[in-house]
Amino acid sequence: MIFNLLEDVATGSADKGDAGNNIGTIIIMIVLVVAIIGLFIWQTISNKKRQKEAQNMVDSIKVGDRVKTIGGICGFIVEIRDSDNTFVLRTGLDDSSDYIRFDKVAIYQTAPADGGKKEAVSEAPKAEEQPAAETESDK
Repeated sequence: MIFNLLEDVATGSADKGDAGNNIGTIIIMIVLVVAIIGLFIWQTISNKKRQKEAQNMVDSIKVGDRVKTIGGICGFIVEIRDSDNTFVLRTGLDDSSDYIRFDKVAIYQTAPADGGKKEAVSEAPKAEEQPAAETESDK
Protein backbone atom coordinates (compact mmCIF):
# COMPACT_ATOMS: atom_id res chain seq x y z
CA MET A 1 0.00 0.00 0.00
CA ILE A 2 2.77 2.44 0.89
CA PHE A 3 4.81 1.48 -2.16
CA ASN A 4 1.78 1.91 -4.45
CA LEU A 5 1.10 5.31 -2.91
CA LEU A 6 4.70 6.43 -3.37
CA GLU A 7 4.77 5.09 -6.94
CA ASP A 8 1.58 6.98 -7.84
CA VAL A 9 2.94 10.20 -6.37
CA ALA A 10 6.34 9.79 -8.07
CA THR A 11 4.96 8.98 -11.52
CA GLY A 12 2.04 11.35 -11.28
CA SER A 13 -0.25 8.63 -12.61
CA ALA A 14 -2.93 9.22 -9.99
CA ASP A 15 -6.08 10.64 -11.49
CA LYS A 16 -8.35 13.18 -9.79
CA GLY A 17 -10.51 10.49 -8.15
CA ASP A 18 -7.59 8.80 -6.47
CA ALA A 19 -5.99 12.04 -5.26
CA GLY A 20 -8.51 12.46 -2.40
CA ASN A 21 -8.11 8.85 -1.38
CA ASN A 22 -4.30 9.13 -1.40
CA ILE A 23 -4.35 12.27 0.75
CA GLY A 24 -6.63 10.54 3.27
CA THR A 25 -4.24 7.58 3.40
CA ILE A 26 -1.29 9.90 3.96
CA ILE A 27 -3.10 11.69 6.79
CA ILE A 28 -3.98 8.38 8.48
CA MET A 29 -0.37 7.22 8.19
CA ILE A 30 0.94 10.48 9.67
CA VAL A 31 -1.50 10.25 12.59
CA LEU A 32 -0.44 6.64 13.30
CA VAL A 33 3.27 7.52 13.19
CA VAL A 34 2.75 10.47 15.55
CA ALA A 35 0.72 8.25 17.92
CA ILE A 36 3.43 5.58 17.97
CA ILE A 37 6.15 8.16 18.64
CA GLY A 38 4.00 9.67 21.42
CA LEU A 39 3.59 6.27 23.06
CA PHE A 40 7.35 5.68 22.99
CA ILE A 41 7.99 9.07 24.60
CA TRP A 42 5.31 8.49 27.27
CA GLN A 43 6.73 5.04 28.08
CA THR A 44 10.27 6.42 28.39
CA ILE A 45 9.16 9.19 30.75
CA SER A 46 7.16 6.81 32.96
CA ASN A 47 10.08 4.33 33.12
CA LYS A 48 12.48 7.08 34.20
CA LYS A 49 10.02 8.19 36.89
CA ARG A 50 9.64 4.62 38.18
CA GLN A 51 13.43 4.12 38.26
CA LYS A 52 13.89 7.38 40.16
CA GLU A 53 11.29 6.34 42.77
CA ALA A 54 12.99 2.95 43.20
CA GLN A 55 16.40 4.59 43.61
CA ASN A 56 14.99 7.02 46.20
CA MET A 57 13.52 4.06 48.13
CA VAL A 58 16.87 2.25 48.15
CA ASP A 59 18.77 5.39 49.14
CA SER A 60 16.42 6.11 52.05
CA ILE A 61 16.85 2.80 53.90
CA LYS A 62 18.43 2.82 57.34
CA VAL A 63 19.23 0.35 60.08
CA GLY A 64 16.06 -0.97 61.71
CA ASP A 65 13.78 -0.60 58.67
CA ARG A 66 11.59 -3.51 57.61
CA VAL A 67 12.41 -4.79 54.13
CA LYS A 68 10.92 -7.27 51.68
CA THR A 69 13.27 -8.52 48.98
CA ILE A 70 12.40 -9.43 45.41
CA GLY A 71 12.65 -13.07 46.48
CA GLY A 72 9.97 -12.55 49.14
CA ILE A 73 12.28 -12.68 52.19
CA CYS A 74 11.16 -10.28 54.93
CA GLY A 75 13.18 -8.97 57.83
CA PHE A 76 14.87 -6.03 59.50
CA ILE A 77 18.00 -4.25 58.29
CA VAL A 78 20.88 -4.79 60.70
CA GLU A 79 23.79 -3.31 58.76
CA ILE A 80 24.27 -1.25 55.60
CA ARG A 81 27.53 -1.32 53.67
CA ASP A 82 27.70 1.47 51.12
CA SER A 83 31.21 0.40 50.04
CA ASP A 84 29.93 -2.75 48.31
CA ASN A 85 26.26 -1.63 47.99
CA THR A 86 24.88 -4.37 50.27
CA PHE A 87 22.87 -4.72 53.46
CA VAL A 88 22.44 -7.41 56.10
CA LEU A 89 18.90 -8.61 56.77
CA ARG A 90 17.83 -10.27 60.04
CA THR A 91 15.02 -12.77 59.57
CA GLY A 92 13.19 -15.02 62.00
CA LEU A 93 12.36 -14.62 65.66
CA ASP A 94 14.70 -13.22 68.30
CA ASP A 95 15.74 -16.63 69.62
CA SER A 96 16.27 -18.16 66.15
CA SER A 97 17.33 -15.27 63.89
CA ASP A 98 19.28 -15.67 60.71
CA TYR A 99 21.36 -13.04 58.94
CA ILE A 100 21.56 -12.79 55.15
CA ARG A 101 23.52 -10.31 53.03
CA PHE A 102 21.79 -8.86 49.95
CA ASP A 103 22.58 -6.32 47.26
CA LYS A 104 20.58 -3.14 47.64
CA VAL A 105 18.96 -3.75 44.23
CA ALA A 106 17.17 -6.77 45.78
CA ILE A 107 14.89 -4.46 47.80
CA TYR A 108 11.24 -4.72 46.74
CA GLN A 109 9.41 -2.89 49.56
CA THR A 110 10.46 -0.96 52.62
CA ALA A 111 8.70 0.24 55.75
CA PRO A 112 9.95 2.06 58.82
CA ALA A 113 10.64 -0.14 61.85
CA ASP A 114 7.71 1.40 63.76
CA GLY A 115 5.29 0.51 60.95
CA GLY A 116 4.94 4.12 59.79
CA LYS A 117 3.13 5.15 62.97
CA LYS A 118 4.18 8.44 64.47
CA GLU A 119 3.27 9.70 67.89
CA ALA A 120 0.30 11.99 67.84
CA VAL A 121 1.13 15.50 68.95
CA SER A 122 -1.37 16.75 71.46
CA GLU A 123 -2.86 20.15 70.70
CA ALA A 124 -4.28 20.62 74.20
CA PRO A 125 -1.91 21.84 76.91
CA LYS A 126 -0.98 19.46 79.69
CA ALA A 127 -3.03 19.43 82.90
CA GLU A 128 -0.23 21.02 84.95
CA GLU A 129 0.26 23.83 82.44
CA GLN A 130 -3.42 24.71 82.06
CA PRO A 131 -4.06 26.03 85.62
CA ALA A 132 -0.82 28.00 85.51
CA ALA A 133 -1.90 29.65 82.26
CA GLU A 134 -5.29 30.54 83.74
CA THR A 135 -3.78 32.10 86.85
CA GLU A 136 -1.43 34.20 84.76
CA SER A 137 -4.31 35.51 82.65
CA ASP A 138 -6.32 36.33 85.79
CA LYS A 139 -3.59 38.67 87.08
